[in-house]
Amino acid sequence: MGVFKGTLTVRRYRVAGEIPDDFRTLYQEALTENAFQEPFSATHEGEVIGWVQVHNLLETDFSNMNQWLYNNFLVAALRVDRKVLPSKLFKAWLDKRCKEWCAEQQRDHCPARVRSELRETLTLELLPKTLPRVQLFEFCWNILDGWVMFLSTSESGNDKFRKAFRTTFGLNLLPWSPLDFLENSPDMAAALQSQGLSNFRRTRSSNEY
Repeated sequence: MGVFKGTLTVRRYRVAGEIPDDFRTLYQEALTENAFQEPFSATHEGEVIGWVQVHNLLETDFSNMNQWLYNNFLVAALRVDRKVLPSKLFKAWLDKRCKEWCAEQQRDHCPARVRSELRETLTLELLPKTLPRVQLFEFCWNILDGWVMFLSTSESGNDKFRKAFRTTFGLNLLPWSPLDFLENSPDMAAALQSQGLSNFRRTRSSNEY
């Protein structure tokens, strides 16, 4: 629960898009619809992504708003599971199966077709016994002020989060530089600029041209 305690390593984003008046109900439905779901099959191989609560990565029920919505702060986590077989161990098992097949068939070489069939059979045997690699990415969204703190600097994690956020809430995330704080602080911007500490220039609105 890095959002609530401990040292934070974050990336900040601005939220681009309109926030509906009934966002509490709509976002509850959106989180529920895109919550993490276990694969239907134990032999599923690949990546599974969905939202969970920060209190426990097994909690995917968002019906109680008090567990994820604090006034205008939405706090949740993106869970990313990926089930892959350990390559070295899998190759060792496959080579052993191929040798056993050659011994049974009195052959010196295992044909590519047979090796492929043995590979598929072995994959189906081992996948149900393999636990997925689990990643958890927490975030805090100030809905009314329009900013998000994402508790990871991982490029792949941030990429997955931005895509999932857009799919779930229909909103885009834009990187937020510390200089963006100066947009509403012209006096501070001028002071920093006069000291040569910043080359910030306020972006003029369309009615200023």
